[in-house]
Amino acid sequence: MADGILAQLNSASSAEEFFALLGVDYDAKVVNVARLHILRRMGQYLAGEDFTGAADDVVAERCRAVLERAYADFVASTPIDQRVFKVLKDAVAPQAKPTPTLVQLGTLK
Repeated sequence: MADGILAQLNSASSAEEFFALLGVDYDAKVVNVARLHILRRMGQYLAGEDFTGAADDVVAERCRAVLERAYADFVASTPIDQRVFKVLKDAVAPQAKPTPTLVQLGTLK
C-alpha cells in the first residue's frame, strides 16, 4: 500500500499538509504557535494505535480523530501548559538542592 494514508503522512513536510491530508479544519494562529507540539502529541497518541490489517479508510479516520484530539489539546491550552517536549518538562522539574560542601576544620589555615 505505497500510496496509503500512512505513506502520505510520512512524506508530508508541514503541519498544514497533515491537516489537509486528513481533512481537519484548523485555525492558522493555533498551528503557527504550536505546530511541532501538535504533531508530537499526534505521534504520542498514534503510538498507542495498532493499524495491522486495517483498511486505509479506517486508518485515515483513526488518524483524523487523533489529529483532531491533538489539535484540541492546544486550542484549549498552550504548549507550555502541555509540555510535550523534554526541554519544557525539565523546565518545571524540581531542581535538586545543592548539598553544602563540608570543610574539615583541620584543613583551614
